[in-house]
Amino acid sequence: MEREFWTAWPSQEALSRSYRRSTHRWMSLVMRLLILAALFGGTFAQGGFATRHPVAVIASGLLAAGSVVVLVRCTLLNRVAYSVAILLLLLGGAFAARSVQMDFAATVLWCGSAVIGMQRLPLGVAVPLNGIALGAYAAFGTRHGGWATLLATLGLGLVGYVLRLDAESRGSMQRLLRQERAARVAEAETAALRERGRIAREIHDVLAHSLSAQLVHLEAARLLIERGGERDDVLERVVAARRMARQGLAETRQALSALRGEMTSAEEFLRELVESEGAGLQVEGDQRHLPAEAGQAVRRVAQEAMTNVRKHARGAKVAVRLQYHTKEVELEVRDFGGRPVDNSGSEPVDNELGVSGSGYGLLGMRERAELLGGTLEAGPVEEGFVVRLRVPA
Repeated sequence: MEREFWTAWPSQEALSRSYRRSTHRWMSLVMRLLILAALFGGTFAQGGFATRHPVAVIASGLLAAGSVVVLVRCTLLNRVAYSVAILLLLLGGAFAARSVQMDFAATVLWCGSAVIGMQRLPLGVAVPLNGIALGAYAAFGTRHGGWATLLATLGLGLVGYVLRLDAESRGSMQRLLRQERAARVAEAETAALRERGRIAREIHDVLAHSLSAQLVHLEAARLLIERGGERDDVLERVVAARRMARQGLAETRQALSALRGEMTSAEEFLRELVESEGAGLQVEGDQRHLPAEAGQAVRRVAQEAMTNVRKHARGAKVAVRLQYHTKEVELEVRDFGGRPVDNSGSEPVDNELGVSGSGYGLLGMRERAELLGGTLEAGPVEEGFVVRLRVPA
């Protein structure tokens, strides 16, 4: 870690201007222009070589400004050799300016090189260059001695390091902002995928249940027609298929309403379901509005359990219990007759509905419950079969 402290470059966000706000970029540009103007103004104000050779002074100043621009580019690309060479060139220009009595220009170049190096180079390179630049400033660029010179040089080094820390802080903030934006995008995509999965699951459940039952009745009607069955038997099958189609449309509407958050309460749905099936309903605990996912799970599991009763224990007495707990809701559907089995294909059945609901069984309901952080238990008991759902609510 200590080695990285001395050899690591400042982050790209700290070095690049593209991550800065437009106001900050404009202020930085104005500051550089002011420094360049002060460089020329102070140099010409001293007279001497500057007034005798103004073209050479202006050309040298523009060359120094261009060198700083190239230096910024080299540090952005993390080219340490080129960066050091340019800084040494600027320091050489400072000594040349000092040799022709342009003390102000030399001071600007010494101090500017020290600050830029400290701000944009690895510390292992910046500190020695900083020592050369500020040492030359202390030896030739100031007439004050002792503590004043020491404090001035230390202050300039500290300014460069503070600017470096400030740039790193802004770079870290930019990285955090980008990560937050990326996290929000990923969260939105995950939510969209989750919603698509929920829609696909609802439509699949409805269509698999309704269409498979219709197929059974229509297939039975076809067989009756081919075998010359009674007209009333054929009509009964067609009417049953029609009833299943209507029921499927109603369930599809309910599913779409649930997806829009426009659905009746779980108790009302269960009452309608048990009335149509001739079963009994018992509601326990403090009734409350269930979240959409939990309410839909209760509906689908109750519906599937009643379908299994029709298929595997037709005519059996059925009891439905909905119990509200503190942090969850429990649904229990129990029948008291027949030899119940799941319709997932684990055991064959003899009645004509036994082959319906392919892909729409208690296995799918168990997966639905687990997605919500709940559980679903289904199995035979001493008398009949029980399906028990628990989901957070």
